[in-house]
Amino acid sequence: MRAKVVILVLLAALLAFGSVAQEAAPLKIGLLTDLSGVLAIYGIELDNGLKLGLLYAAGIDPAEYDSLDAALADLTIAGRPVEILVRDNASDPDTASQQARELIENEGVEILVGAPSSGVTLGLQQVAIDYDTILFAAPGASPTITGSNFNPNTFRVCRNTAQDSLALASYATQLGENWVILAADYDFGRASAAAYEATLAAFGVKFASEVIFAPLETTDFTAYLQQVSDSGADVLLPIWAGDTTIPLLQQIAEFGISENMAVIGALNSNDLVALSDPSTIGQVAPGVYHYTFPHTEANDWLVAKHVAVTEAAGALDYPDLFTECAFATGQALYAAVDAAGGDTLPASLIPQLEGMVFEGPKGTYFIRPGDHQVLVPMYVAQLDNLDSPEYAFWTLVTEVDALAANPPCLLEGDYAERCALNDTFIEEVVKPAVEAMRAEE
Repeated sequence: MRAKVVILVLLAALLAFGSVAQEAAPLKIGLLTDLSGVLAIYGIELDNGLKLGLLYAAGIDPAEYDSLDAALADLTIAGRPVEILVRDNASDPDTASQQARELIENEGVEILVGAPSSGVTLGLQQVAIDYDTILFAAPGASPTITGSNFNPNTFRVCRNTAQDSLALASYATQLGENWVILAADYDFGRASAAAYEATLAAFGVKFASEVIFAPLETTDFTAYLQQVSDSGADVLLPIWAGDTTIPLLQQIAEFGISENMAVIGALNSNDLVALSDPSTIGQVAPGVYHYTFPHTEANDWLVAKHVAVTEAAGALDYPDLFTECAFATGQALYAAVDAAGGDTLPASLIPQLEGMVFEGPKGTYFIRPGDHQVLVPMYVAQLDNLDSPEYAFWTLVTEVDALAANPPCLLEGDYAERCALNDTFIEEVVKPAVEAMRAEE
């Protein structure tokens, strides 16, 4: 009998040890980003924001460490050390998909995050389904990611461009009645143009011509701007991203477009805005984020720690366009895995993420349960200068709350019925919360 008792005690000890060992197994996160392509500036923001968001959620102050990596070495979620494996895909969809597969198969990555390019993100969505893995889509903004290309394993804690269009819509006809859109010819540009057309038309805007598309790598916009000029429009809406934004804005000024029609500004990354033509000063733009806009606990922390970490590294910088949504992605990732006890399988994380509500840099974030699209406040801002050393280029015109910037559910086929989950969530959770906020203002 005593021998049996000893065996049972040893067995229990071994099982307990195995459980602890499993809990302590590193949680590997695959970060698919662009560090060398046309969207590299956004890739850096994604990298910084995700890491800071995870640290904020864990209660770790990176300013107390010699480096950001040193702080991350102390990061755990549900008792599991965290490793972030970064891969540069230069915004090439095939490269990114291959990297994601290799990270899962060879490195043991359990969660994917990415990417700056919407086209890349669409490919990563398929990888997430193929390998039964959760993908946090960030910061690619095409509505198709949580629309026609939706799958249950994808969550987006970043806005999509339909929310941009809703932010701008109420001001649209004050700027002019007849508009023309010049957009980058890839998924982000096409889907965003469609979103703007639908939203602005509902607010009384007319379009002087069909959307004018140009390849993202375009540097000579002469032919496309001639089409813009010939359209007879009152307002030009450029939908662009990445480094080629600079020659586009310069050539809009050189072509004299702004002398004959209003040009909608782009609340872009600070380094790109700083290189804009002075003629853009005074332009109004829909805004995703600027570090000077929100006055929240999370944003105050983000700004202070971002400045401290980058200054210590010898390159003082401020949170930028997509640092915010990457930060919020880190918060949601941490909260979901922690609530699931360290389990990262979609079956465990999806219930934690659907309908999640938390306080992030821009205020309250609501993740819709039907299409996994976050609802967040948006902004309208005016460009005041191009030379502030702190990148304080913008004056906030208005904040558009999460309910007013609630985009349509674009699910299709078998997933279309999931839109009803959003409707219930809006009525029972979002609307009461936002109306309470409005009453406090």
